[in-house]
Amino acid sequence: MSLIFDRWRWQPPAHVQRITTLEMHTGGEPLRIFTSGLPELPGDTVLDKRRHFRDHFDHLRTATMWEPRGHSDMYGAVITPSRDADLDVFFLHNEGYSTMCGHAIIAITTLAFETGLIERSGERRELTLNVPAGRIHAIAHMDGERVKYVSFRNVPSFVYRRDQHVEVPGLGRVRFDIAYGGAFYAIVDAAPLELTLAPSEFNRLIDLGRRIKHAVMASVPIEHPFESDLGFLYGTIFTGPAQEPGHHSRNVCIFADGEVDRSPTGSGVSARAALHYARGELAVDTSITIESILGSTMAVRIAEATQFGPHAAVVPEVSGTAHITGRNELYLDPDDPLGRGFNFR
Repeated sequence: MSLIFDRWRWQPPAHVQRITTLEMHTGGEPLRIFTSGLPELPGDTVLDKRRHFRDHFDHLRTATMWEPRGHSDMYGAVITPSRDADLDVFFLHNEGYSTMCGHAIIAITTLAFETGLIERSGERRELTLNVPAGRIHAIAHMDGERVKYVSFRNVPSFVYRRDQHVEVPGLGRVRFDIAYGGAFYAIVDAAPLELTLAPSEFNRLIDLGRRIKHAVMASVPIEHPFESDLGFLYGTIFTGPAQEPGHHSRNVCIFADGEVDRSPTGSGVSARAALHYARGELAVDTSITIESILGSTMAVRIAEATQFGPHAAVVPEVSGTAHITGRNELYLDPDDPLGRGFNFR
């Protein structure tokens, strides 16, 4: 086939906007990292930059996350220079913008040191990132010039509400907890809903996750202790028993507008660690391994107990692995009637 294109010299027309990306996944969860083609983003903080992008360039989110260039479960990261860290990063998805993303932290740290984006040496290479939820400290654990795995210390994580109930249309009374791990989640036991968290339940998990999320949003106001932009319910996490010996449990996170996290969810396992600690089920300096819907895993360890505003909190340390899957050059043609994307979720 290469012979057909050997003499091919086509270039996209000058009026077409080009955006290049690097494609990665963490435990199966995709990450589209923008490497060129986005506008300059003014602002002193990540939240300033995210607000500017949201207010002026949200069409670039829909064009790159939604079909035909993406899909309902696509996820993205915008990396910008930082005044006081290695990188400033914010995150995109089918509904809008995340406050924190553990799978993206693991992928970006892998990218930084496997591709030479950040030049450091040694078996443990540190990276600091400002994200909307706060400052993240990550470490790439190296095998030569390959990243074996990444660990990162998340923002303080805490339980917001315990042992709550809500009436959910079509389900009745559902018990839930709300915990924060950089984003707020409603955490629900899968067994009473007759869920096993298997891949075959994909569509039902989306349906129930969305219904529970909206019912909780209608019944419980969410307030972040310091930043109003972070005060919203991001998703529903269903929890159940592990399917592999030696693992603590399995969970599936349904976030944004019905996106299914293929990974165990870095901010989600942080929220769960805070909940287990509050229940007396997990101690400081203790680690558990949590499975995703695919069986991929993340480990979470409580590094320390702390206070976060009015909340007793913990600092979770999350670890996992990521892989580079390819590069893309995307074209945004202003004459394309579907150029800004569409979404069927």
